[in-house]
Amino acid sequence: MPPVLHGFDPTLLLVLNLAGTFVFGLSGGLKGVSARLDIFGIIVLAVVVGIAGGITRDVLIGIPPQTIRDWRYLAVGVAAGVITFAAHPALKRLERPILILDAAGLALFCVTGAATALDHNVGAVEAIVLGAITGVGGGALRDILVREVPVVLRSGLYAIPALAGAAVVAIAVESGTRNLVWPLVGAAVCFAVRMAGIYFDLNVPTASPREDET
Repeated sequence: MPPVLHGFDPTLLLVLNLAGTFVFGLSGGLKGVSARLDIFGIIVLAVVVGIAGGITRDVLIGIPPQTIRDWRYLAVGVAAGVITFAAHPALKRLERPILILDAAGLALFCVTGAATALDHNVGAVEAIVLGAITGVGGGALRDILVREVPVVLRSGLYAIPALAGAAVVAIAVESGTRNLVWPLVGAAVCFAVRMAGIYFDLNVPTASPREDET
């Protein structure tokens, strides 16, 4: 069962998770198109982006991965890959809107990821990290598979928004509050910071090697 937040319909939560899986799958498929992969490779990347973060979280918690036990996650990931392969010229024109939807998926997954961890009696700090892993894990593995440094490690304010959103949920639960408003606040915080990173090209500081290190 998906994590149950007070006042949050589990069915609606499942629908939103599947929607996030589909959006992330589109971004993975587009990466496969850019890397000139065949249809199988595009589908693999789409599925990886959609489900890898949740699998990693569940394995670290010590529970059977939900995305493997529920066929709908795999089906949605495969569908995203097939659609990307068939309609990638049109999707390329929609790359900016997909970034926005990707930010929404990140916001959702960091919140539900932290909630899942907390539901299984994981500590608050660990739940924050697991929430971020749920959101960014798939994208990191996607970049590794196409031999790139994961974007989460180098640009775009990706992990930081996920950590912030997950932290809102963890702090609320640790304080004894399980009202629906706090997961929504956490998702909004994550989305807003991520969008700021996209539109204003904000990045965390990077290390510039000295000339004798190049």
